[in-house]
Amino acid sequence: MTAPPAISLTGLGKAFGEHRVLAGVDLDIARGSVFSLLGPNGAGKTTMVRILATLTAPDTGTIRVAGHDVVREPDRVRAAIGVTGQYAALDKVLTGTENMHMVGRLLHLGRSETRRRTTELLERFDLAGVANRPANTYSGGMGRRLDLAMSLMGRPEVVFLDEPTTGLDPRSRRELWAVIRELVIDGVTVFLTTQYLEEADQLADRIAVLHDGRIVADGTPAELKRLTPGGHILFRFADRADLAAAARAVGHPVDHPGTDPDELTLQIPSDGSVAHLKQLLDEFTELDLTVEQLGVHTPDLDDVFFALTSRPAEPLPAAS
Repeated sequence: MTAPPAISLTGLGKAFGEHRVLAGVDLDIARGSVFSLLGPNGAGKTTMVRILATLTAPDTGTIRVAGHDVVREPDRVRAAIGVTGQYAALDKVLTGTENMHMVGRLLHLGRSETRRRTTELLERFDLAGVANRPANTYSGGMGRRLDLAMSLMGRPEVVFLDEPTTGLDPRSRRELWAVIRELVIDGVTVFLTTQYLEEADQLADRIAVLHDGRIVADGTPAELKRLTPGGHILFRFADRADLAAAARAVGHPVDHPGTDPDELTLQIPSDGSVAHLKQLLDEFTELDLTVEQLGVHTPDLDDVFFALTSRPAEPLPAAS
């Protein structure tokens, strides 16, 4: 039998006054996966996380997290989740160990279990060496790792990471990525919101784009990239005569925007396949044209994001 989803949303809606933030969102998120929600500022990402974490009530819809209804069974949902926001929720006066113990007491874990989990998690997150230092002495990356360790004290099934690497330097960001991958190996489901498209591409098994309160695309990173136009091959030629001949060969008029006489480049729409590249090179070789450089650009998540969020929300075809 197929395991039930870790998170299931049907018709999720939320408005603040006249402002509709979420407009009938449907999602199923598989257990033991990383799901990333993308969207521009104000799209409703944090509102969705707050609803799933029982911190904000939905206006409409049926929402289940770890098999529990967020409206009728909020205590069971809270017992099954961990939450980390873009700002580490630490008591800066307390040490790393004391912060962990505080969470253990809030979760009623008992002294021995709290001590055991504290030791285990601080070692896992490479914080054992600074465990007795006040949190206000931690770097941004260390503080974010401690915050995530605190969210795992209760062995959650689902962890919500709301822009967890905002403000971190590249090294600290990649360290946190490694931690997230380890969580999934352990069977934890990760719901990630992020402004860093590379982060979603690196981590997510599946990505959805939220725009104007609706999911406008949903699929694997590769599937979303295939839905978006923008792929091309850029050729640079030896001289203007070769450039002009190549442009004629592919049917580009002299004033075509893909032709740049100053840079001696010709941009040709392409899916980036080897077959298309070979076809073009063979054609240019037959014409005895000299290609000095070439570059292949296939759509990335930046292209997907800008294509979807620069216009009123209209869902793309389902990814296949």
